[in-house]
Amino acid sequence: MTDFHSCSAWSKWLNPKRRRESSQGSAQTELWQIANAQPRTAFERDYDRVLFSSPVRRMADKTQVFPLERGDTARTRLTHSFEVSNLARSVGIDLSFNRKMAAECADACRDIPAILATIGLAHDLGNPPFGHQGEMAIARWFSQNEQILDDEQLSPAMRNDFLHFEGNAQTLRLLTQLQLINDSFGLNLTVASLAALIKYPTASDQIDKNHVARKKHGFFQSERDIVESIWPQVGLAAGQRHPLTWLMEACDDIAYTVLDAEDAVKKGLLSFSDTLAFLEHEAGDDPVTQAVCQAAREEHQAYRRERLSPSELNDISMQTFRIRAIGSLMSVVANTFCKRFDDIVNDRLKQSLLDCSPGCSLLNALKKSNRQHAYQHRSVLRVELTGFEVIHGLMDAFWYAITHRQDPADPQSNRTTPLAGYIYKRISENYRRVFTSPDNPMPLRYRELQLVTDMISGMTDRYALQLHEEFIQAGFKPQTHI
Repeated sequence: MTDFHSCSAWSKWLNPKRRRESSQGSAQTELWQIANAQPRTAFERDYDRVLFSSPVRRMADKTQVFPLERGDTARTRLTHSFEVSNLARSVGIDLSFNRKMAAECADACRDIPAILATIGLAHDLGNPPFGHQGEMAIARWFSQNEQILDDEQLSPAMRNDFLHFEGNAQTLRLLTQLQLINDSFGLNLTVASLAALIKYPTASDQIDKNHVARKKHGFFQSERDIVESIWPQVGLAAGQRHPLTWLMEACDDIAYTVLDAEDAVKKGLLSFSDTLAFLEHEAGDDPVTQAVCQAAREEHQAYRRERLSPSELNDISMQTFRIRAIGSLMSVVANTFCKRFDDIVNDRLKQSLLDCSPGCSLLNALKKSNRQHAYQHRSVLRVELTGFEVIHGLMDAFWYAITHRQDPADPQSNRTTPLAGYIYKRISENYRRVFTSPDNPMPLRYRELQLVTDMISGMTDRYALQLHEEFIQAGFKPQTHI
């Protein structure tokens, strides 16, 4: 049995080493000595590196669920990520301070919350525009154009990277390869933060739908060597999930499920009373659901006496429900993590923390309500439809520009038409640099395919719409240039 408090395992899981140690550190320059005197731990610096990166800012213009509208209060990818980061940090504080997790490790009370805050903030960075449907749109495009994957240099795993495109894998790629500072190490986060970030520690040809940690792939073949070098440094077997990843996954589930329900009420798709009635019907006599709904209903009655308008009453009542629901579910997550800790670290747990917890009924009832009343609303479906059309059109254009070059064997050769040259130059310079680098070990066809997904994933909703329109005005006709 692994000791919940012991330092032996946690010292590896909290390894602060970076993939590239600073060259300034070895030189012991005066500047380095001054910088090293700062009070932040390595993991707190990880959080700051992610927070100040441009992909975080771009999430402000990426759809979470509801369409982005001026002056709207509905959540974006950015606000969702801040909320997940906050919940993850909170459960880390609870476990390390109150429950003495990793108590024998120095600085664990700072390091665990910092890692959880970092991976909570970063977990959606690789997701393309237009919500979760953006991933499906990318995968669908490759399925519809599968002939471009017929290359003898592409392994089954390489093909599956695109046929089953995964935003989680793109996040790891973004942070380790694409977000350039001054070398090819990306933000150069600690190995512990990178390991904890990998929600699905498996390749695209080794997916196991019956195991929550392997139901999708969490890295592309282009980053496989990075992942395989990280695992032994943090004491994980190949394909094993970092213990803190289970907590981040739970916080993500709580955030999007509870807060999507709140947004649905804000949008007027259903009322506070409708929400509670649905939950109580679906969850039956489940004690967690009943306790949350009862507390929210009592406060709702108190608010009624304040003579609020119907919209104000709905709004404040859902805020109360959100506080009660999140508080209950977070407590359940911490308790379940402690209870199932040995199963987690020995890779025996195949369900998510919430699925094997007393909060399961409440969360599932909320998810069902969201599916029926929010995710199928015409405004959401319109975003998905627009996303498919725009993403497919842009992928057509980028593929045309990338592959129509004078020398097929030389990715840096001139494009064959002015239109191809124009579109190619609209691809971000750092993505093109990775694509054409002589140090890139991937087959040329894989690099071409990945350049398309790198560019699409890095776009905001608004920029994708603008660029799609720009290409059409320049004379590009989607679906005719593949």
